[in-house]
Order: sequence, then C-alpha cells, then structure tokens
Amino acid sequence: MQHGPAVRRRKLGEELRALRDRTGLTSGEAARIAGWHQSKISRIETGRSGVKPEDIRLLLDVYGNVVSPEQRALLEALSASAAGPGTGEGEAAGRGRQWWHDYRGLLPQEYRDFISLEASARSARTVELSVVPGLLQTPGYARAVTRAALGGLPEPKVDALVDVRLARQSVLRADPPLELSAVLDEAVLRRQIGGPGVMAAQLRHLVQVARMPQVRLQVLPFSVGGHLGLTGPFVIFSFPNIADLDVVVLDHLTSSLYLERKEDLEAYSAAFRTIQAHALPPQDSSDLISSLADDA
Repeated sequence: MQHGPAVRRRKLGEELRALRDRTGLTSGEAARIAGWHQSKISRIETGRSGVKPEDIRLLLDVYGNVVSPEQRALLEALSASAAGPGTGEGEAAGRGRQWWHDYRGLLPQEYRDFISLEASARSARTVELSVVPGLLQTPGYARAVTRAALGGLPEPKVDALVDVRLARQSVLRADPPLELSAVLDEAVLRRQIGGPGVMAAQLRHLVQVARMPQVRLQVLPFSVGGHLGLTGPFVIFSFPNIADLDVVVLDHLTSSLYLERKEDLEAYSAAFRTIQAHALPPQDSSDLISSLADDA
C-alpha cells in the first residue's frame, strides 16, 4: 500500500520504459537524444524520480510511437499527479487545467492526488457505506457532511471545501465523461445528514443523476445482511488506453492508501462484482430512493 504519487511514479515509469523498449533505444541513447544524463531516464523509469509534463512531452517526441492525443494527455496528467507538490502542473486527460492546484493551501496533497486520479480516469467503481459519494452530493448535503467530518472549521473554509466537492462533479459532464458505477449501502440513504429537507433534496438528486447514461447507481439493501463491503468503502479507478494503471483507493480518517498490485486489483474488482450482483437493479434502486425521498 502506497500513497498516490509513489504509485503514479512507478506505473508511469513502467509505461515509459515499455514505450522506449518498443523503439529499440537504450536508456543512454534516449537520454542523449533528449539532452539528458542517462541517470535521469533510469530514475524516471524506476519511479525514483518525478517527471514534469514537459519532460513527458519531450520523451514522447523522442520515442515517436504515441500519436493518440488522448494517450499523450493521460501520460502528462499522470506525470503531474505522480510528481507530488511543487513539480509543475499539467492537463487531466483532456479535461482541462488542474483547477485544484488553486486550493493548495486548503487541500492536503493526498486529496489533490485523489482529485487528479478522478479527473484522468475513464471509469470509477465505488462502494460506499456511510455517505453519498462526493460526485453525487448536493451543495446542502456536501456542506452538512463537511461540517460533521471537520467540525470547528471556519465558514470560509467550509465554503471552499464545498466548492471543491462541487467542482469535482464536472468529470461527469466532461467529454468524454467519467463512467461511474456506484453501490450504496441502504444506510447511506437512511442516515439523516443535514436534516430532513437536505436529505430529501439529496435523495431526489440521486434519482436524477441515476438517469445519466454514464452513471449506474445501485442500492445494497439491508436484507442482504453481511457483505464484502463491510470491510470498508473503496474506489477503483480505471484509465483509458493503459489498463495496467488501474488503482484502488482506500480512504482512512487521516490518509488515503493506494493499492496497485495485480492481485489487489483482482481481489477488489471481484469484490465489487459480487457486491453489485447482490444489490438491487438500477431501476429498483431508483424506486427505493424515490420512496425514501417522499417519506423524508
């Protein structure tokens, strides 16, 4: 289990090494063409060193075997998220400037890493036990969750964090949009966060977003009993063109952990499929949410 930038660096390095191997260039030859020392190529490919988006562009020009604008944009976005703080900004898979860097003074690096992954991913699969996922929250619900989770924050900071939560939702309206598959435990729908009015509005909003073609929303009813998701919520991000860059994110009280080993990805993907199979179908889920909204 590693933090975001370390995972991104290693996976990005593996992809760049594979691209170089396909050209037949040695690391020394590639470094010479790029005007670098050979040790820089080695540090990048082994994940020991971050790489700026402009360095990615130079390497891809040297290799000449990545012509897809989408793949180039993804690699540049990964370089920005892998680098960690203070190493430059880039583009997120064609979805625009990394707006979250404007919130450096407010957001922990781990949260910025998460947003970067979310912005560059092709799809996200998530299981949530306690609260509505951030991408599906209303402003009122987001404010109530923020106040409950981070009690004592001054209102300007609460406002800023809510703005960030809402800005993240732009990935669902991007071109192409993030494909979101979410399974919510029934407890998420019944927990009164923000009071009856806020909760009713949130439930109605879930019914609306569930109609979006890129969103698949299911409810895991109490009647299922125990299930694999009880070990904790998780998100699986998948990326366009490069399947090996998939990553599982586990959220904890003080940090986020990123799982990238093949066996971890297989285990969590299998768990998600099992949980999804036990959940109500999308239409039945929407019907349940609608009835709870009417009763709220």
